[in-house]
Amino acid sequence: MADIRPRGFQSIPPVIKNLIIANVLFWIAEITFKEPFINLLALHHYENPDFRGWQLVTYMFMHSLAPFHILMNMFVLWMFGSTLEDVWGSKRFLIFYLICGLGAALVQLGVLAVSMEMLTNKLNSGAISLEEYKMRGGAIYYTTVVGASGAINGVMAGFAYIFPNTPLFIFPLPFPVKAKYVIIGYFLLDLFGGINPSYGDNVAHFAHVGGAIVGLILVITMNRNNRRTFY
Repeated sequence: MADIRPRGFQSIPPVIKNLIIANVLFWIAEITFKEPFINLLALHHYENPDFRGWQLVTYMFMHSLAPFHILMNMFVLWMFGSTLEDVWGSKRFLIFYLICGLGAALVQLGVLAVSMEMLTNKLNSGAISLEEYKMRGGAIYYTTVVGASGAINGVMAGFAYIFPNTPLFIFPLPFPVKAKYVIIGYFLLDLFGGINPSYGDNVAHFAHVGGAIVGLILVITMNRNNRRTFY
C-alpha cells in the first residue's frame, strides 16, 4: 500500500519537480507568445501542414490557457507520480512517463485517422452532405491536442496496478475508495466520453484512454512475475 502524504516542494522527487517546473514554464510561454508558440508545439493532425514530429513529445508540456487545466494535471502528477518515482527511481519513471505520453499521442492520431475515414465513407455513400463533410472534417483536420493528461493517465494506471488497494478520498464522498476502483472508474468515463462525446466537448478522451492502456501494458510487461520485482 502506498503512503500518499503532503510533502514540501523540496522533498518532491526530482523528475516530478522538474516536470512541474517545465509544464509551468511552457504554460507561461503560451500566455506570452500565444498562437505562434501553440501552433509550433501543440499536436496537430498528421496531415495538417503545421504538424511536426517533435509535437508527439512537446504537446504533453502544453495546456489550455485556463489555469485549471494545468493545476489539475500537475496535482494528479504529484499525487500519483511521486510515489512511483520513489519506488521505481527517477530514470525509470521518466522513461515510463514519456512512453505513456507518446503512446497517448499515437492513439489520438489513430482515432482521428479512423474518424476521417469513416466520415469519407459516409460522404461517398450519400449519408452526409458535402457541407457537413467539410464542417466535420475540418473539425478533425484542424484539431490540436495539448496537455499532460495522456502521460498522467498512464501514471495513474501504473499506480493502480502496483498499489491497487491504496485508499483515496474523492470529494464529495465521505469515505475512502481503493485506487483501483477510482482509476478504473475514471478510465471508463473517458472511454464513454470518447465514444459518445457531448456537444462542445474539447477533451481528447482517446489520448487519455491510450495513455492508460500503454501505462498498464508497460507495467505488466516489465513486471511479469511479481509486482514487487518491478522496483
